Amino acid sequence: MTVELLKLLNNITGSYGLAIIALTIIVRAALWPLGVSQQRSMRAMQLLQPKIKIIQERYKSDPQTMQRKLMEFYKEHKFNPMAGCLPLLIQMPIFILLYAALISPQFIQEAGNSNFLFIKRLDTTLRGSAGISYDGSFSISSGDKFVIYKKVKVFLADKEINDVKLEKNALQIQGTVAPGKPVEFKIKDDSFKSLSFDEVDKMTAAEVEIQDVKNREVENVKFERRGDIMIASVPTVQPQSQFHTDVLILVLLFAITMFATQKVMMATNKNVQQDPMQAQMQKMMGNIMPVFIIFMFVTVPIPAGVLLYLVISNIFQIIQTIFINRQLQIEEDKKGINQEIK
Repeated sequence: MTVELLKLLNNITGSYGLAIIALTIIVRAALWPLGVSQQRSMRAMQLLQPKIKIIQERYKSDPQTMQRKLMEFYKEHKFNPMAGCLPLLIQMPIFILLYAALISPQFIQEAGNSNFLFIKRLDTTLRGSAGISYDGSFSISSGDKFVIYKKVKVFLADKEINDVKLEKNALQIQGTVAPGKPVEFKIKDDSFKSLSFDEVDKMTAAEVEIQDVKNREVENVKFERRGDIMIASVPTVQPQSQFHTDVLILVLLFAITMFATQKVMMATNKNVQQDPMQAQMQKMMGNIMPVFIIFMFVTVPIPAGVLLYLVISNIFQIIQTIFINRQLQIEEDKKGINQEIK
């Protein structure tokens, strides 16, 4: 479904990079009310923090009474301490769906080689296995998966047919996949859905472009007829890792925009009374989180398109934070909320 949505947005924008940006804006706009709720909850937490601390200190020897008093206090001030977490919880499935979409065979076949601005491929990770396409062999790792890429040509006894359509999942692997061992493919006769029965009977061979899903290497594989199936065998070699600078730039942009988001949130709340320990913790998290994120994205293979989504999402978050906090500040000034809560 996510791939289909990206296709639709690509048809509208003319670019899969712009499609991802459009998807980001759509998602964040849909979550705008929850963003308001989150920032309202954060500001309320900061305003209520001194009184919360008093309750915690007063009943620290009696956890049950402390919890009851806190619940009564939250109810009195109509405050839900979990409200700030909801937008993050909702965004996680969206992130997972987008990640799954950009590494899926469907997206790789459709737009894996799409570029955008300085990004060479939207499906590339920071460290990907490099393989030379159309050199007659695959650079593979154990367990690699393969898909039919684009061109399929069939040879009959008396002619050739180009752009033949195959059934989904028509390509099958015989045996195991391991570097140095030929990978063997097979395609059943009834998978050639655009051919008539008579043409299927006359097939002698086929040329099929096959792509390694992991490293995006493409080879033009020659299949031969054996009974009611087409078979092929392709040599394989050990892959070499390749470092992608464009993806590193995206990782750094994500860390910078995340750092900026933390700074904006702290700046917009500077006039709100806040517990010193909480303020210090926020400052520490704002400095540590970008470093942690860089480390995580260096070690975890995140596609460039997902990183683009996260960068745009952070930029949207910065704009949203400034706008909403200004509105909340106006509300609080009118109501005199920034006075000490009793």
